[in-house]
Amino acid sequence: MKTIIALALLCLAVAPVLHAEQAVKGDKPSISTTQAGQLTAKVVELDRDSRQITLRGPEGGQRTIKLGEAAQRLDEVEVGDTVMVEFVQHLSVEVQASANAKPGLGIAVATASAPQAGQPGMAATETTVSTAVVQEIDLENNTFKLKWAEDDVRQYEARDPANLRKASVGDLVVVTHTESLAVQLQELPPGN
Repeated sequence: MKTIIALALLCLAVAPVLHAEQAVKGDKPSISTTQAGQLTAKVVELDRDSRQITLRGPEGGQRTIKLGEAAQRLDEVEVGDTVMVEFVQHLSVEVQASANAKPGLGIAVATASAPQAGQPGMAATETTVSTAVVQEIDLENNTFKLKWAEDDVRQYEARDPANLRKASVGDLVVVTHTESLAVQLQELPPGN
């Protein structure tokens, strides 16, 4: 989770983001970005008991996914199978004026499985909303500090110094990250 938050703030504070849109709501800064893609991957590890599958993409990168109960036909998938993966990731960071705001975290998950008549597959969407409170703004050094849940205070460097002038100590920073993933078996193991 902290990795997602760090990446979100990196996008807002340090580097430009592909396909990003910046908007100003009132006078508070915000940014959003979306990335979508499709690829084929190989199943390289499969643990039916823990319902985890590790996939290797075409460039050799690997990712382990916890499938949950939506993957009802996991017994039909084997190591070495090819799957089609489609994904959409959306990230938004918004600064809001707030009085007495408190940092927090919320997660929502939705899943679905493929029909029995087709190839095994599943889809899942997870949305994480994290909030932090602006603790300090240092215009001279172009930095700001945010207080996250559990009293975790971190310092960041602003990409656009003008945004620091639009924010105030006590403002609420809302980071929303949504990841949707669909995985479908492309070929059944021999004999099925």
